[in-house]
Amino acid sequence: MSLLKQWRDMAYDQKADRGKLQKFWADYFLIEKRIYEELLKNPDEVVTGTVKELAEKYHISVMTMTGFLDGINDSLKTPNPIEEMEEDTQVNLGFDKELLYKNMVDAKADWLYELPAWKEIFSDEKRKALYLEQKKSGTIVKGPKVGRNDPCPCGSGKKYKHCCGRNA
Repeated sequence: MSLLKQWRDMAYDQKADRGKLQKFWADYFLIEKRIYEELLKNPDEVVTGTVKELAEKYHISVMTMTGFLDGINDSLKTPNPIEEMEEDTQVNLGFDKELLYKNMVDAKADWLYELPAWKEIFSDEKRKALYLEQKKSGTIVKGPKVGRNDPCPCGSGKKYKHCCGRNA
């Protein structure tokens, strides 16, 4: 079984005791925060190694490192092969700073996107712009509502109620 499958089975176990799962995630988020604090000290340095080496570097288990790699993968310049990753798989933590910040905002991870290190990387204006850009990207804007007697928007020339609105 791949490391990623083991991690996801453990982290998202629907049958697990709720209290234990909450404790698991609370502990994980503290570890995640500590690793990001380290990475953001030198944001242009690309940390590389095997999954096991990185777990040892950050003093965490291979399973926890697997979870971290799963979380950061969408923010990397070169994604890791997380689906088939094993302990000896070579991985990198070379992240795109803007993408990482926006993904943290998207995940509602304020403990991460509010880390003091971001102030050294982006100006207040830039952080605010990235935050707003990410928030707007998830906003769905609905067009004006079509009335029953309005012409159908499909272009048939019929009233909406006699065309596409018939089954609505």
